[in-house]
Amino acid sequence: MRILKIIGCALLISCQTSDKNNTQQKNKMQQYVTVLGIAQDAGYPHIGCKKECCLNYYQGKFRKQKVVSLGLVDKENNQKWLFEATPDITTQLANLSQNHLKTSSLIDGIFLTHAHIGHYSGLMYFGREALGQKGTKVYVMPKMKTFLRNNGPWNQLINLRNIELIDINKDSTIQVNNTLKVTPFLVPHRDEYSETVGYKIESKQKTILFIPDINKWQKWNKDIVEEVKKVDYAFLDATFFKEGEVNRPMAEIPHPFISETINIFKNESFTIKNKVIFIHFNHTNPALQNVSEEKKALEKLGFQFAYEGMKIPL
Repeated sequence: MRILKIIGCALLISCQTSDKNNTQQKNKMQQYVTVLGIAQDAGYPHIGCKKECCLNYYQGKFRKQKVVSLGLVDKENNQKWLFEATPDITTQLANLSQNHLKTSSLIDGIFLTHAHIGHYSGLMYFGREALGQKGTKVYVMPKMKTFLRNNGPWNQLINLRNIELIDINKDSTIQVNNTLKVTPFLVPHRDEYSETVGYKIESKQKTILFIPDINKWQKWNKDIVEEVKKVDYAFLDATFFKEGEVNRPMAEIPHPFISETINIFKNESFTIKNKVIFIHFNHTNPALQNVSEEKKALEKLGFQFAYEGMKIPL
């Protein structure tokens, strides 16, 4: 009898563990972030580029790369959100609908990071010359809101109610539904027209960091290594690989080089490095090319590189 009780308890524990694992696996499949674009604002190929990097596209060696964007998908609640309104928004929204979640609404909301062309100019497609749909929610920081309200053609989108601006503030969490939340935080960047933010995207199980644009890590009032340690995954600005990559003063475009970021993380474990997912590649960045030896070497150290279609479970 005692043996039967022990066996019964063991089976019960096993079933509970199995149920828990099944629930976690189901949640992973129901809620996730997907990569919709990985390139810097001007995309790939780059306008006017006659270098080998872009010739690889024109010669059919490498496919077009869309401008950096993430999709947040919640199949359980039948909702989806977009991070960044890029010039490639047409196909990125179609990707979300056709390959991830088709709903009656095109999108449940768009989170913007700042007012540089690759990150907000896709809003134009919601206007009367294109979609003309009413009430698309766009989450904006205070200066971004002022910029859109005071400048055309963006203010026409507001006046015609094609878009509805939703106020957000630094370090203030938005509960987008019963299980997902998003928190914007300020980062230093060239803020000519608006402030610049990164985002924390959180479920009940995991947290993802999204910082597509930032000045050098040393300019931030936070320690990037410590911030990465707090989350499960971190999409980080990887615009350039190293100094001298473009024929202009790179101090004018002070993104952290990949070479600098990996140096900051050099003493961290493989597990910590594996949380880092590089994104927002300039057309000159060798890490944008699949055949890149630089990319392969860093992958062996644990670092990851975003690619279109990549899915990170929440």
